[in-house]
Amino acid sequence: MSIVGNSVGRWLHVAKNGIRLNSSNVSSDARPVLFSYCHSSCSWRVRIALGLKKIPYEINAISLRKTEAAHAYTNEYRELNPMQQVPTLQIDGQTLCDSVAIMHYLEETRPEHPLLPKDPIKRAKVREILQIICSGIQPLQNSFVLAHLGKEKSTEWAQHWISRGFRALEQVLSKSSGKYCVADEVSMADCCLVPQVYNARRYHVNLDPYPTILRLDKHLGSIETFLDCHPHNQPDYPKNTK
Repeated sequence: MSIVGNSVGRWLHVAKNGIRLNSSNVSSDARPVLFSYCHSSCSWRVRIALGLKKIPYEINAISLRKTEAAHAYTNEYRELNPMQQVPTLQIDGQTLCDSVAIMHYLEETRPEHPLLPKDPIKRAKVREILQIICSGIQPLQNSFVLAHLGKEKSTEWAQHWISRGFRALEQVLSKSSGKYCVADEVSMADCCLVPQVYNARRYHVNLDPYPTILRLDKHLGSIETFLDCHPHNQPDYPKNTK
């Protein structure tokens, strides 16, 4: 049986109003399927983007821990995602495997509820913030890197690279932000910021030097779509650990 059909974590996510229903009694024809891990910040970005764009989709829970029943390190999942990472999005008869590529695809094929500003300077600034997070911070502290380093070194390593990136990010956001990361339009930058702040807290980074980041995270964290996409609200989040 395929991963899609076999996963116990397959839920229907209706983006409007953040409602989730078990998909067993709902047709999944033509609905995008997101292979997602609750703790993955890359998966989280895409969940937020789908929610903000009000695109109904299904979640197929795929763990990055080999101890879990449905995990990414199988030959079957490698056929979907050669890097055996998350997220993977099946949409429009295609399979996409990178969170940034997925967000851009959604923007280009479903322009309603845009996540990039029309103004070219603001659009470039969104992409700048996106790359600071997605290229300059998160890859250096992801689970694969930290596992390779080992427990003794992993926390210090994560703290160093997150702090280094946040110093730059704070400087950029202090000039670009309004209500959101870039002026007063929610964007892909906001989709990426909230999961990265969560990672910073997870690794006990001191966030006091970053007031702009904290202000934005607090505001975004009060928005229903961002709340709904939080790891604690995912079907594969461990019970009794919230």
